[in-house]
Amino acid sequence: MIKKFLPSSIRGKIMAVTAAITVLIAVITMAVCYSVFQSFLMKNQIQSTEFNLSVVSSNMAEDMKEIVTFTKWCCSNSEVGHYLERLKDQPKLPTASKDTEGLRPLALTAYKRLNEEYITSGSAGGKKYMARVIISTPNTGNFLQSMTSANYSSSFDAARVSKSSFFAPLFESHDFRWIGVVDDPISNANHEKIIPIVRPVYDEYSLEIIGWTYVEVSSRLFTDYLASYPQASDSQLFLTIGNKTYGSSSSTWSDPAMPYTDFKPVTGTATLDSGTQVFSVVSPNGEKRMLVRRPVEVEGADGWYLSQVLSRQQFNQQRVVYLLLIVGISAAIISLGCLLTVLLNKIISQPIRRLSLKIDAIADGDFSRDSEIEWNHELGSIGRGINNMSENIVTLMDKRVADEKQKKDLEYQILQSQINPHFLYNTLNSIKWMATIQNATGIADMTTALARLLKSVSKGTSSMVTLREELDLVKDYFLIQQYRYGGSITMDYHIESEELYGCEIHRFTLQPIIENALFHGIEPKGTAGAITVSAESGAVNGKKVLKISVTDNGIGMTRETIDSVLHEEDNPGKNKTDFFRHVGISNVNRRIQYDFGPEYGITIVSEPGVYTTMTIVRPYINQSERKKDEDLL
Repeated sequence: MIKKFLPSSIRGKIMAVTAAITVLIAVITMAVCYSVFQSFLMKNQIQSTEFNLSVVSSNMAEDMKEIVTFTKWCCSNSEVGHYLERLKDQPKLPTASKDTEGLRPLALTAYKRLNEEYITSGSAGGKKYMARVIISTPNTGNFLQSMTSANYSSSFDAARVSKSSFFAPLFESHDFRWIGVVDDPISNANHEKIIPIVRPVYDEYSLEIIGWTYVEVSSRLFTDYLASYPQASDSQLFLTIGNKTYGSSSSTWSDPAMPYTDFKPVTGTATLDSGTQVFSVVSPNGEKRMLVRRPVEVEGADGWYLSQVLSRQQFNQQRVVYLLLIVGISAAIISLGCLLTVLLNKIISQPIRRLSLKIDAIADGDFSRDSEIEWNHELGSIGRGINNMSENIVTLMDKRVADEKQKKDLEYQILQSQINPHFLYNTLNSIKWMATIQNATGIADMTTALARLLKSVSKGTSSMVTLREELDLVKDYFLIQQYRYGGSITMDYHIESEELYGCEIHRFTLQPIIENALFHGIEPKGTAGAITVSAESGAVNGKKVLKISVTDNGIGMTRETIDSVLHEEDNPGKNKTDFFRHVGISNVNRRIQYDFGPEYGITIVSEPGVYTTMTIVRPYINQSERKKDEDLL
């Protein structure tokens, strides 16, 4: 399919492939850069918003921490507690003339201590946002109050607080509880919103409630920080206190319900702090936006959060800049690709044209060497190859003529060197009959055995024979050796079953082992010897095998001799024309292992001066059974 769209010329293919690769690189670069820049922009915007929210939330948390600390002081101060304990059952503070128990000095001391702590705390950190503090007995008849100079006060302030809707839930809570921003229950002249804190005061020595503390936190606690908060026109900032959410847009705070829905956590965003949460939300008009939420860590304030919806306008403005940068990079890549196409055309097309002209000249019979096509680059190597080829053509043509002249002489010499094996068999057969006529039976037997041996050596090229054929060769070889040693050696055969005669075995496997037993085992002993050849089936690692053992009663072998026999290499000093000596025991062992694996081969067990047993282990393969299976297939 692709070949249909490619030009037929190499030049056209180079230009087409270069253009395609350039466009592909440009597209991949644009896709990768767009994805990376998009991710970078989103990450940068999230982290920038997270940082701004962290600064505001940290400041608010620090201020609230100081306010909570002051509230705890009011609930635990001994002078305040002593005042509440003494006046908890008094409907009101007695006048100076009726103060027989000294309650008025006690109240004055507690008030001075409270006012001192309030003034000191109000001059630092977030405690400047405490608009009012009231510490009252349960019946609200006696209370202490400190406040800013701008606030209104009366003798009914404690009663107003205790009757407000938020008092009971906050008073009965086991810990600090935050219900959001409410109207000031004491004075609404300036319509200022407050965050109320109400905590019970316990007796120092028991769990009896002897009063309560009310701290009025001004809403300026967050409006001061968020009024100058950097915020785009299409972004929104939210403060969540408890179950209420307050929104800010263009520095104006309101108390709407959260307009965004379908909160889905966004995973994999690289935030600066693990406490920051990123959500995918849906705006009222169905647009998907990103929202970053940062907790305000206030004691008992698990529901305090600062949240900001990311600006889509800022994101799009930055994305346009990056898109222009990506387009510029892609244009640069395409320009470089066009330049590369022109250069490749100049570098490759012209040398190819020169090479083509030289090939045409050779086709017309011009075999001269052209040095102008031997440049110092890869195409120059081709030019040198063409020049060498043209010279070699001339040389080959001359050689072909000379070879034709010598052909008849070589054929005649080959005919002279051929010897018909049947001539050798016929000659040995004539010697056998002459020996028989002259009653020399030994010569006849040796000649017959030698003829069969030579016939076995010269016939066929198959590396495998049956055990029967291999034993016949061994018998002929041993017959010749019997005449040599004057009948002082014997050989016995113990074959487990008739089926084993059909098993495959490498050609000339047993003869080298018999020869080793004769020349290196029995002959050095100087006495009559016996060799036993046995064959049986067995199993190795669950696989059926054929085991053939050759045992002699010669001088035996040491461990060093066994290792030498099994691993001997070809000796350059040996006469390579001696066929049987060339096929040694180590050669037989290697042939078996090459064909079947290292778990097979020859093992030698010997006792010096007593015996030597060489055992061949190879897979059990019966030729007759295999031929039956092949015929069935």
